Amino acid sequence: MRAVWLTVLLLAFSGSTSAVERVVSLAPSLSEIVVELGSADLLVGVLDAGERPAELKHLPSVGRYGQLDIERLLSLQPDLLLLWPGSVSPAQRDQLQRLNIPTFVAEPHTLDQLTQQIEAIASQLGRRERGAALTADLRQRLTQLRQRYRRDQPVRVFYQVWDRPLYTVGGGQIISDALEVCGARNAFADLTLPAPQVSVEAVLQRNPELILASDQAQLDAWKAWPQVTAVAQGQLRLVTDKGLERPSGQMIEATAKLCQLIAPDR
Repeated sequence: MRAVWLTVLLLAFSGSTSAVERVVSLAPSLSEIVVELGSADLLVGVLDAGERPAELKHLPSVGRYGQLDIERLLSLQPDLLLLWPGSVSPAQRDQLQRLNIPTFVAEPHTLDQLTQQIEAIASQLGRRERGAALTADLRQRLTQLRQRYRRDQPVRVFYQVWDRPLYTVGGGQIISDALEVCGARNAFADLTLPAPQVSVEAVLQRNPELILASDQAQLDAWKAWPQVTAVAQGQLRLVTDKGLERPSGQMIEATAKLCQLIAPDR
């Protein structure tokens, strides 16, 4: 049954499967990719986790993040599931495997992997030309960003996810790769967990040159440690674009905004 779970992922890259007709997306980022590929008409159900794109507001829900309604999913008779592993509990992922529904598992750790998976999903949906055109544009944009923001000495960045407790992103998380595209380096790139908990002492020891967070109060709290280079130089910046949290095609432009935030002089 594990082979069935992985078959679609392998065949998608080889381009040897036929197009599907009834798709259930189990992550907002994957739903967004389907919309970007002009294939919203193929979706028959989505997992809810935040606001939906306007094109999908009418679709039935198959549960919420971490709480999949498998009975409701089965009633929609999907011939393809799009799955982000973290959106479904391990126990329910095991249940899905036993259902023998073809499943595309997407968990990109880099922006290059993201474009590959968008192209593979397009193949599964029967929208190869659209996928090729979209990914060509995304790859060109990525190349431009890398060329524009490349540095011989990357900026050392602490990317704060939350404050109580203190969380950041690990080196295998796609946001860490977005930082690299922007000529920066995640101060905790050596940690393997996607969202590791760290201590204030660990941040002080790594002495970031720039601190990024999505909440102004969290940034202001760092002013209590003026010995940190980022604090001493006033390099505390607010990340307002939520697009970095959704690995879909729009994340490339969200990365461009991140680059502008990190290096406004470029």
